[in-house]
Amino acid sequence: MSAHSIGSATVSFGLVSVPVKLFSAGESAATISFNWLHRKDGARLKQQYVCAKDGEKVEKDDMIKGYEFTKGQYVKFTTEELKTLEEPRGTGAIEITEFLPADQVDRIYMDKTYFLGPDKGGERAYKLLSEALKKTGRVALGQWAARGKQYLILVRPLDGGLALEQLKYPEELRSIADVPIPKTEVKKGELDMAIKVIDQGTSEEFRPEAYKDNVRRRILDQIQQKVEGHEITEEPTEAPKTQIIDLMEALKASLKGGRGGAERKPAKRVEAKGAPKRKVAGGR
Repeated sequence: MSAHSIGSATVSFGLVSVPVKLFSAGESAATISFNWLHRKDGARLKQQYVCAKDGEKVEKDDMIKGYEFTKGQYVKFTTEELKTLEEPRGTGAIEITEFLPADQVDRIYMDKTYFLGPDKGGERAYKLLSEALKKTGRVALGQWAARGKQYLILVRPLDGGLALEQLKYPEELRSIADVPIPKTEVKKGELDMAIKVIDQGTSEEFRPEAYKDNVRRRILDQIQQKVEGHEITEEPTEAPKTQIIDLMEALKASLKGGRGGAERKPAKRVEAKGAPKRKVAGGR
């Protein structure tokens, strides 16, 4: 099934313009959500807005947006005023400002990924940019104005095409320096043993297909059982039989029970540990 474009844009570097189409790089599994119902008759409940000052129910026509500039103080905006605050509407311009080695962009900045495909008339320029980035081992950094915001973006070559990665701005990130990490000594023996555990569990390639969202699958299965009229109950998971407190003993135990390299099957091992047993009781 061919992908459907979610928008169009123009990538500009130097005096070269590359018309492109944007495609979603993934389809996130939507969170399984439950609705609030009236216990008495099972009807779905509706959300209402109530004024915090007088407790009066407020209809949509009487709502406006405001910005809290100080505690409890708001400046109000009309719909027209909000539209004027938006960044260039409909330009679709992706302005490349510099090129740099891919490893210079820390993964903590990554937010979302989109695929870029050539738009009509842009095939040659698209392929040129992709090949040039691949040949130089570099990525393109720039900005993109869309949906009322200016995004920091990175364009990189990917399997003969181009991918656009939306990045976070520095002010959107926190520093790990804010995390309290007490100073402690690492013993050489423990470090050597930890390295052996890592070596034992090392794979040569990333295999995401080996992992499944077993929690989501289990919940959906239980929901289906409920739809079919069964009562679902969970057996409590068994607590670990042994609990190793000593760090070196835990590392040694990890080596004894593990399997190395290509022999590992992470998906099956995770499923065996994480999938709780289920009892189906009752029925129609």
